[in-house]
Amino acid sequence: MAAGAPRIFVSHLAGVPVFDPVGDQVGRVSDLVAMLRVGRRPPRLLGMVVEVLSRRRVFVPMTRITGVASGQVITTGVVNMRRFERRPTERLVLGELLDRRVTLVESGEEVTVLDVAIQQLPARRDWEIDKVFVRKGKGGVLSRKGETLTVEWSAVTGFSLEEHGQGAESLLATFEKLRPADLANALHHLSPKRRAEVAAALDDDRLADVLEELPEDDQVEILGKLKEERAADVLEAMDPDDAADLLSELPEEDQERLLTLMQPDDAADVRRLLAYEERTAGGLMTTEPIVLRPDATVADALARVRQQDLSPALAAQVYVCRPPDETPTGKYLGTVHFQRLLRDPPFTLVSSLVDSDLPPLGPDTPLPAVTSYLAAYNMVAAPVVDESGSLLGAVTVDDVLDHLLPDDWRETEFHEEGARHGR
Repeated sequence: MAAGAPRIFVSHLAGVPVFDPVGDQVGRVSDLVAMLRVGRRPPRLLGMVVEVLSRRRVFVPMTRITGVASGQVITTGVVNMRRFERRPTERLVLGELLDRRVTLVESGEEVTVLDVAIQQLPARRDWEIDKVFVRKGKGGVLSRKGETLTVEWSAVTGFSLEEHGQGAESLLATFEKLRPADLANALHHLSPKRRAEVAAALDDDRLADVLEELPEDDQVEILGKLKEERAADVLEAMDPDDAADLLSELPEEDQERLLTLMQPDDAADVRRLLAYEERTAGGLMTTEPIVLRPDATVADALARVRQQDLSPALAAQVYVCRPPDETPTGKYLGTVHFQRLLRDPPFTLVSSLVDSDLPPLGPDTPLPAVTSYLAAYNMVAAPVVDESGSLLGAVTVDDVLDHLLPDDWRETEFHEEGARHGR
């Protein structure tokens, strides 16, 4: 980049796409890596952590970056696909520098770091963090008032000290638009201390969505650091099958204590799932599919399918049952697929459209049989019905994949992608 390039605040780079010289996307910026220097010299920016399409995080040195803007990053096209590992002398800019409490050298006043700016040095390829955007006043997630100002790096001190109770407001604002799976990936690569701070700052619904995407070890670690009342609230916000999977990793006494703190209806759903073996249809299913009574219309069904919080797999079909219409329901009558709902007039009764030829799964159906069922019938979800004919829930393809993939699939290195790129 030419000398005199504009200053860029790092929060504007979070999640932006990274392209090679011919315009193919390599990945997205996950963080930046800097090295603190002695005295008040600005830190040198070493490179960027880029999440490639396999969700692996790799390191791209600043010497391999030819263009940086708020909307995109351009590389030379040569990327080492080895997984990024932070060295002791390195700092993650977004993950470790934002939300810190530092001190203004001139006045001795404590301020909170909201952002930092980077700039390329004239006539060189080196980059430095040269500005710090701070807010005066007490720190904390709820402290949004106070004068803000931008100062030179040398005007503050305290970045080299270990931070206690750092908070996560600015980091969360930076990652606000990330999907739960991408936020979970970013959270996984933070230190345990920073991970706990971010989890504490997320609201219950957002934290529940993120927990569902994390490896089991991270789930247990985060849940264990929450107060029990809040842990129960987060479990209530999770899908019942994911909450049951998480609780199954805890000792029985911890399970029971958290279930007692949950709302009775939510706890009952989770208890029912815990009663089944993990790798069976009953252990895999969610207890919250779309259930309609026989006198419901196509218009009613489409209104339910349009609900924003439904996953695509659950929205792909509705299940027609006699009352009660919450699981376990009355007699299961059949399934109506979304595509069929689009072909019939809104006033048509769903009971006249059911696919009653499709056999439901029993709760004890083993995982291989569930997989074969979905593949044989080209389904993304399948009903689970007990011996009395009541609908217990539905198994979705995403839950099946979670149990078919290796336990560490979220951290697996995808060697195939590196081979395709000749690396």
